[in-house]
Amino acid sequence: MGKTTGFLEYIRRDEAHRPPQERVHDWEEFRLPLPDEYRAQQGGRCMNCGVPYCQAGITYEGKTFGCPLHNLIPEWNDMIYAGNRAHALSRLLKTNNFPEFTGRVCPALCEKSCICGIYGSPVTVRDNELCVIEEAYANKTMKRRRPPQWSGKKVCVVGSGPAGLAAADQLNHRGHSVTVIEKEDRPGGLLTYGIPNMKLPKSIVKRRVELMTDEGVSFVCGVDAADPKTAQRLLREYDAVILCCGAGKPRPLGLDTEGVSGVYFGTEYLKAAVERHQFGLTPAVPTAEGRDVVIIGTGDTASDCVATALREGCASVTQLVRRPESDYLQNGQLPLDYAHEEALAVMGHDPRRFGVQVQELVKDENGNLTGVVTTEGDTLPCQLLIGATGFAGCREDVCRAFGVEADRTVTTAEGSYAASVEKVFAAGDMRRGQSLVVWAIAEGRAVAAEVDEYLIGYTNLVRTI
Repeated sequence: MGKTTGFLEYIRRDEAHRPPQERVHDWEEFRLPLPDEYRAQQGGRCMNCGVPYCQAGITYEGKTFGCPLHNLIPEWNDMIYAGNRAHALSRLLKTNNFPEFTGRVCPALCEKSCICGIYGSPVTVRDNELCVIEEAYANKTMKRRRPPQWSGKKVCVVGSGPAGLAAADQLNHRGHSVTVIEKEDRPGGLLTYGIPNMKLPKSIVKRRVELMTDEGVSFVCGVDAADPKTAQRLLREYDAVILCCGAGKPRPLGLDTEGVSGVYFGTEYLKAAVERHQFGLTPAVPTAEGRDVVIIGTGDTASDCVATALREGCASVTQLVRRPESDYLQNGQLPLDYAHEEALAVMGHDPRRFGVQVQELVKDENGNLTGVVTTEGDTLPCQLLIGATGFAGCREDVCRAFGVEADRTVTTAEGSYAASVEKVFAAGDMRRGQSLVVWAIAEGRAVAAEVDEYLIGYTNLVRTI
């Protein structure tokens, strides 16, 4: 513990954000790093608790407390305060393959379990983590780590989201030859196509993929494992196959959309925005420019849709939340994330309406969406309706192609990641259902340990879950 009274002397300082009035006009990252002096103080606020719940990662009564990766948070907070960023990096990478992702998009379960937060403000764990990894990249202390020898075993990872990338990273460092296949044109899964650039720049994903490639991982894009011939070829050519295709089946909106144009799911809309604004493509999903946008749902995806619609120049944006406002109050206040701050700056009011749902769609004679009737009886103008209500399960076509048992998720034995077909494994949202990036990384690390043992009879990889 570098500063025994740090939690008493220093106040919490979050990373600054660019002004909302400025950032809504571009797609650049909105975070601004703290000066080193203040970052050291934030590390010094860590109490080095006797029982550090921040890294516990335990589940109690259906709720998770602390980091599922069991990040060694007090250790690298101490090193941040002491100015030993190199040691902080080594402790951080011991449990987390991709701090540059979790430091940006993780909801910080660690901070919700921080003892400092009981009577004050929790330690800025997520910001501290991001500082360590980004400084390492900037100083070129993030170097490739190729295995000293190869095992001769070949592993195919299907899907390049956080679970697939974590599994590939772990198994590659164990000396297995790993190939990651991805149905899209670029690797990264939802990291690339489901999170907007201002929140997770695509250059950050590309940087990590390039590092993994330099370390020996092969990436092959444009290959859809839902093709039975492709699936059978992979089973023949590889010693193990890991399915990490996510929970890509959207939850139905429960509305009659027959013959109505202008209704899309959140992931469809966000993917189209990334393709249009970052990759210069022309997707089929229309832009929000000049349109009245209504978003159904809450959570990160809905917020990202709000922020994206604002940047595309929507005429208006309204977010309908099913539950009452009282369910979201914290200390009597309604929290604002980055998208709602931007909506306030642009439109002058919070875009959310609580306890309201869409009851009916209104269309013109050509089937174009013109409005939505709400459960409160009013009609909102709407030419673009986005459903951000979560996912209903994994892709059934991939499961059929490999012949694995699945319901909403791939069926595996309790405590195992092995599917019902020999040498096929599953991890991430495809196995546990819709979840967080940090859980996907933990799943990827866990399945890698099981596959490693399956291939060579033992493993020295640690299963964190």
